[in-house]
Amino acid sequence: LAQPVTPELLVSPSSQDGDLGSECPEDRGNWTGRLDFLLSCIGYCVGLGNVWRFPYRAYTNGGGAFLVPYFIMLAICGIPIFFMELSLGQFSSLGPLAVWKISPLFKGVGMGTILIVSLVAIYYNMIIAYVLFYLFASLTSDLPWQHCGNWWNTDLCLDHHVIKAGNTTFPVNITNTVSPSEEYWSRYVLHIQGSSGIGDPGRIRWNLCLCLLLSWTIVYLCILKGVKSSGKVVYFTATFPYLILVMLLVRGVTLEGAWKGIRFYLTPQFDHLLSSKVWIEAALQIFYSLGVGFGGLLTFASYNTFHQNIYRDTFIVTLGNAITSILAGFAIFSVLGYMSQELGVPVNQVAKAGPGLAFVVYPQAMTMLPLSPFWSFLFFFMLLTLGLDSQFAFMETIVTAVTDEFPYYLRPKKASFSAVICIALFLMGLILTTEGGMYWLVLLDDYSAGFGLMVVVITTCLVVTRVYGMKRFCRDIHMMLGFKPGPYFRACWMVLSPATMMALLVYNIIKYQPSEYGSYRFPTWAEVLGILMGVLSCLMIPIGMVVAVLREEGTLWERVWQASRPTMDWGPSLEENRTGMYVASLAGSQSPKPLMVHMRKYGGITSYENTAIEVDREMEEEEEEE
Repeated sequence: LAQPVTPELLVSPSSQDGDLGSECPEDRGNWTGRLDFLLSCIGYCVGLGNVWRFPYRAYTNGGGAFLVPYFIMLAICGIPIFFMELSLGQFSSLGPLAVWKISPLFKGVGMGTILIVSLVAIYYNMIIAYVLFYLFASLTSDLPWQHCGNWWNTDLCLDHHVIKAGNTTFPVNITNTVSPSEEYWSRYVLHIQGSSGIGDPGRIRWNLCLCLLLSWTIVYLCILKGVKSSGKVVYFTATFPYLILVMLLVRGVTLEGAWKGIRFYLTPQFDHLLSSKVWIEAALQIFYSLGVGFGGLLTFASYNTFHQNIYRDTFIVTLGNAITSILAGFAIFSVLGYMSQELGVPVNQVAKAGPGLAFVVYPQAMTMLPLSPFWSFLFFFMLLTLGLDSQFAFMETIVTAVTDEFPYYLRPKKASFSAVICIALFLMGLILTTEGGMYWLVLLDDYSAGFGLMVVVITTCLVVTRVYGMKRFCRDIHMMLGFKPGPYFRACWMVLSPATMMALLVYNIIKYQPSEYGSYRFPTWAEVLGILMGVLSCLMIPIGMVVAVLREEGTLWERVWQASRPTMDWGPSLEENRTGMYVASLAGSQSPKPLMVHMRKYGGITSYENTAIEVDREMEEEEEEE
């Protein structure tokens, strides 16, 4: 018997041989498991900053009182912008560059994002290389930074084990001394004494160079098959740090003097809340911790199915990230409390932030514990897993952005293209492995994702709400999730989030301080170079505008108006998800009503089709009113 022929009108061009079983573009790839997306987002947001920046920021800005502005800023600026990025990515199934089909006039925002992410990826992987170095150094029975007397130590080195074992009836002056861990970090790992400053990088440290090569190799192997491979790796890298964090926390709170550190960390000083600096610090912590503006969230969401519940995922990730930061504070400060008691100094003298905490203070604290190599290995393995999944996101963002721009040429060769990107960034990062590499790392850290990133986020927020239109954006979310964002999200997107970001930007400019590393002050040319890094990402926006306007025809105003409107193919990537104004706007479209495709696929009208009908009806009513 002859097989029944399916009418062409009922077949979506995006389906292969009439098979409508897949809801994502096959050639682009998509998440293969239910938890891939959620764990990737958690791994991306929960990074090194949760361990080495949040606890320090909390204790310097009012202790427990800091949690008040922290959660308020999370509600005003963190959650709404997080949800906006996920919505843009999931609705369009496009990367940070191609997503600007929403308004081609502002494609420079995407270019600025890629520049920022590339600079961050270079130095972030160097930090992972330092972690690998310490991880290997911990595979010994006696930690190398435990005692003085090594070739890299100076006469200023003071071993706390000697003080404790000796006669402690007389006070020991430790003000002009240096701990063995500090000399190990600066004189052995960095060998910073071989460089006179940023203009004199010195020789390459080959052990650091090999660690950097290893970290890039690990990253490449994990993103080799895009989200299909990295989506599986995060099942380990996003969950294992929590196990180690709990182990460190339990070990920390059982130490003598631990509560001294925890009390120091959490004692609320409510008078700090009257200071604008505390509120700005809280907003900065939220801004950088959630990773908004880097394109990672948008990229991950672009691999979702069209109806994935990102509303629920937004709250899981943002609140989970905040709780992790607070937990990490307990793990860090309980050990610092024990350390301060052992050394007989106040907690504020041992507390540090950033690399100083991870590579000097905490390793020193590890030497005071029984089984110190075991706890040291655990700590650095936790840092490695925390750093890696954030690095996966940066690389996936760069690769996805470019391959979405040139899908016909690059998508079939995505593995090779990823290798080229990794090699290029490794070569650019070689200067960080020199004796003066830390100066370059500090410069990149201070300027690559500073005010440039804030300009990118503010512009994105304003374009989506003002140029594209709040009503239309909410309608898109309604079509995708089955409900419209409430007044809270609309108020934040329209006013509160952009206003907070503007305040952050102005504060950063007014309170600008030149970079420094310890007692070293950076020369003027280095400061100018750093500022140019930030300005270049901002300049991408007007450059993109000029290019977009030149591509249009007509008078200047007509060109600007045309370039600011969404392109014809803007909208859901699969035709069965395109309703209302998005119907039949894809190239080669055959289906006038994607609803018919849906009905054939699901065997009836589902809740999402009801939503599509509602959206269509709303739009028809608006057109009649106009």
